[in-house]
Amino acid sequence: MDLHNVKVRLQEHLSDGLVTIVGSGLSCAEGLPGMGELAAYLLSQVGCGLTGADATAWASASALFATKGLEGALLAVPPPPVVEAAIATATGQLIAERERAVVSEVFAGTRKLRLTRLLPHLVKPATGLTIVTTNYDRLVEIAAEEADLGADTMFVGRFAGQLNERESQLSFCRKVTVKQRPAAATFHYRPRALICKPHGSLDWYARAGRPVFYPGDLVDAVRLIITPGHNKFRNGYESPFDHHRARANDAIDRASRFLVLGYGFNDDHLETHLSPCIKDGKPTLMLTRSLSTVARQLALMHANVIALEYAEVAGVAGTTVIIEQKEFFFPGVGMWDVDSFVTEVLEP
Repeated sequence: MDLHNVKVRLQEHLSDGLVTIVGSGLSCAEGLPGMGELAAYLLSQVGCGLTGADATAWASASALFATKGLEGALLAVPPPPVVEAAIATATGQLIAERERAVVSEVFAGTRKLRLTRLLPHLVKPATGLTIVTTNYDRLVEIAAEEADLGADTMFVGRFAGQLNERESQLSFCRKVTVKQRPAAATFHYRPRALICKPHGSLDWYARAGRPVFYPGDLVDAVRLIITPGHNKFRNGYESPFDHHRARANDAIDRASRFLVLGYGFNDDHLETHLSPCIKDGKPTLMLTRSLSTVARQLALMHANVIALEYAEVAGVAGTTVIIEQKEFFFPGVGMWDVDSFVTEVLEP
């Protein structure tokens, strides 16, 4: 298949019924830490204040980082509550620090996020454009607002905001038209992204036993984020994770097609719905620097999947495209990256 026909197929994919899945790869492309860097940071931070059984558990888990990776190690040696809390605190600190640097550039106008460039090219349903992200950072929300979309995270309020999906939805209502016969009211909403974060967010905190939203950093407050390991799945059924998980899975079930950005298909919360939908034939487009084993298998085994990843052949960089269960290499193009995808495919 030649490059022109591939680009046509890619353009055609961005049509009605699209749900977008955003993984850590997209945040890493903007400069946020990946799993390797996070593991190194945790090694330098977490063990200092631990004693007794907690210190022993951390030593056992951290010794496996080099061979099993961060998530594999924490699955092999599940952290006790004190260690899990320390991991969550350190993780939040590192990601928040890196996020501030990126946001400062966006605010100053010296950086435009990749997702901000992509969003104008996606269909905006009246009910909202659903974006599901496993990331803790707020780059999806910022990208949406920079693209002149509302960012609906189902929280209402600026200080200790409450989780209330209905009130959050109504806050984006711009007009109501009423028909007399038959009596009916139609709500008109601002174009918006419905952002589902089943792993939590840097601006979610626990306050008096309840989840609240606060956009700043709070010293000694408990951030509500699900860290890697066995506790991930269990904690995912507590509020507000359960609400976001249910909303995400419902959107996945109802979707006509998927756009998958930097996501490795290794998350239990989403895989019970996402992978079966793909295997059942829903058209799927994946963009990532490096396809995970699961993602590659999906692309090679299912003709409804198109996957793009970085490749280098004979010293020449380009994009490998898996389409119709076959691999093609296109030198000199960077379509696997969202920024280049917009430039080379959507804005030629």
